[in-house]
Amino acid sequence: MIKWKKYRLGDVVTSNLKNIAKDYPYKIIKYLDTGSIKCGKVETYQEFNLEDAPSRAKRLVKEHDIIYSNVRPIQRHYGYIKKPPENLVVSTGFSVISTNVKLADSLYIYYLLSTKEIVELLDSIAEGSTSAYPSLKPSDIENLEIILPPLSEQKEIAEILSSLDDKIDLLHRQNKTLEAIAETVFRQWFVEPCKNGLPKGWEEGTILSYADHLKKTIYPYNFSQTEFFHYSIPSYDANKQPILEMGSEIQSNKYCLEKYCILFSKLNPQKDKRIWLLPENVSENSICSTEFQVIKPKSISYLYFLYGWLSSGQNYAKISSGTGGTSSSHQRIDPKIIFSFKCPLVPDNIINEFNEKVISLYKKQVNNQIQIRSIERTRNTIFSKLISGEVWVEV
Repeated sequence: MIKWKKYRLGDVVTSNLKNIAKDYPYKIIKYLDTGSIKCGKVETYQEFNLEDAPSRAKRLVKEHDIIYSNVRPIQRHYGYIKKPPENLVVSTGFSVISTNVKLADSLYIYYLLSTKEIVELLDSIAEGSTSAYPSLKPSDIENLEIILPPLSEQKEIAEILSSLDDKIDLLHRQNKTLEAIAETVFRQWFVEPCKNGLPKGWEEGTILSYADHLKKTIYPYNFSQTEFFHYSIPSYDANKQPILEMGSEIQSNKYCLEKYCILFSKLNPQKDKRIWLLPENVSENSICSTEFQVIKPKSISYLYFLYGWLSSGQNYAKISSGTGGTSSSHQRIDPKIIFSFKCPLVPDNIINEFNEKVISLYKKQVNNQIQIRSIERTRNTIFSKLISGEVWVEV
């Protein structure tokens, strides 16, 4: 730690160096807004003709830049894109941060900015801003005081952390593949056979034919010294990882959770598809946001069938189209739409045969998710110990 030096972050980075100008050479852009990137992972690029692009599509990104949301960083809308497309443009809701490569490694700075301590600090600054919407100014980020090791050590640390992220990315890709395979199997068993009417022996029912609507509420604040596993919208977006919080930190009513449930978000379903499958790995004192509706199968054997039916593209589109709200940014489904949604009543023996085909796919996804959480904890612990001086790397 003797060689480590204290800096103002603005001494080693600059923000928002370049916006779209008249000489911009591309007629079609790839665009990211703050909802398109979560925990360093790009969810999807939107594509626009330049003249049709949103008015906020202004900021240019070059290789090794860091993208950091000015709005509610606690929601983890930040990222490091190793090789951004040449025509990438991001929203003015981001600060685009460029690093002085003679003083700092950009990937190291990204990991520093994504630590829990700095995210929470910047979020508190955003919450305390005088603007109508909680937001950061570039100077809020640049005024952070940091301690940096020598450049060679920064690069070594970043390489170690990046190798762990590569393992996490691999597991995420495996889970996407497993999910796609499970969806294909589900369509073959239950969607295709219903295209021309219900097969012989099947009847028409609703989601309530298979499940109950759990609405048992709890006010965690009344249990201030109890730790809760909180399944919230932000925790879903953060790699489907419930947040461990003390009751004293939770200020509103929540739903109690049980094993073998499905959480269906009623908030902005037409924009964000959030269906959370919860098999047996649900801890005691688990709760969820009331933005989720808790679907409890009447039999464990119905769990994967219900999840497949609700998450199937055409079905989900029909459910999410029934939204209403006071603004375009806060549209919600009436829970009755979810639970009254039509669903075939399939003989139990067919559902049991289907379960035998897919249960290993879903269990592998759950195991991968557990591994992801474990690697993330390892990565965060390593970085915390490195920047505190408890451990160091030999360069």
